[in-house]
Amino acid sequence: MGREHRAERYERFLDIVWVLSTLTLVAVLAVYARRGVAYVRESSAGPIGTGMLLAMLGLAIAWLVRLPFRIAAHWWDRRYGVDDVGYLSWLVGDWAVLAAEFVSVCFALLIVMALARRLGERWWLPGAATFVAIAGLFSFLSPYLVFGTRPLEYQPLRAAADRYERALRLPHVPVRVLDVGDTRDVNAFAAGIGPSRRVVLWDTLLDGRFSLGEEEVVAAHELGHHASQHILKGLAWFAVFAIPGAWILMRATRSRGGMGVPEAVPLALLVVALLQLAAAPARNWISRRMEAEADWKALQVTHDPRDFERLMVGFQTTSLEDPRPATWAYVILADHPTLEQRVDMARAWAARERG
Repeated sequence: MGREHRAERYERFLDIVWVLSTLTLVAVLAVYARRGVAYVRESSAGPIGTGMLLAMLGLAIAWLVRLPFRIAAHWWDRRYGVDDVGYLSWLVGDWAVLAAEFVSVCFALLIVMALARRLGERWWLPGAATFVAIAGLFSFLSPYLVFGTRPLEYQPLRAAADRYERALRLPHVPVRVLDVGDTRDVNAFAAGIGPSRRVVLWDTLLDGRFSLGEEEVVAAHELGHHASQHILKGLAWFAVFAIPGAWILMRATRSRGGMGVPEAVPLALLVVALLQLAAAPARNWISRRMEAEADWKALQVTHDPRDFERLMVGFQTTSLEDPRPATWAYVILADHPTLEQRVDMARAWAARERG
């Protein structure tokens, strides 16, 4: 099987799993929105406490509904050698994600219900502002919540990152390495705002499969995100979506008495899921634009389109990325340009430099 065909088969199965998982989740949340109100009568936790209990129950149901599809995706990752994590270890790790979702949803719901009980239907505007503030706080704190990182000790790559900082006119940005365990997948990310800024490289990037030049491209790309203030711009875009989203949520739950009462919570979960699904194409388009800008900055500071192209071709092998995904999957799921688009950018940059 050719490399491109193998990547296409791998991605296509995951796309189908995502579609089935999403349709099933929406259907189950629709049933819960209709019948979850019955649980309100059985609770003595007060309006806000009952609302949080209903939210946690809804999340637990959503997790159970998605679990078979997630197991199928994990089996597929193991079959194709992208991930070697055992099922038990993977499931334990998934519980940590679920716990984080419970905490974040309860906190957000606590704010919304408190505002709605005090302000009535006018809660949506201060509520949206509160969500943006919480997102900003999380963006600032997120580098400190990534455990298992260590300083980058590979001096040639560290020296290259220092050069790129100066070229991009950045203050010092620490580069850390994250030990990700039993996976062959490769990733890196920029995180933090102001003094909390970090670049985090997965240790799989440094396991010998990539050349120093390719590793330098990754570091330059992530520093490019910081130079372009993409995290702050992402928060601004989040505000653009949060304000109308909060208004829609207010209007949609009006028939249940509004967000100040627990009866509205099951319906609110369905509305939020549908809003996220509807916003996905626009959200991914914004993300792809930012990723393309970071790619261009990486080319500008490394002056190395050859290693940039080799890196993208390498991703097709290590992460089994499909260079030409189906259009619908690209629009709804892809938060990065395709590998083919990124290779074309490197060639366009090289042609531009040649004059």
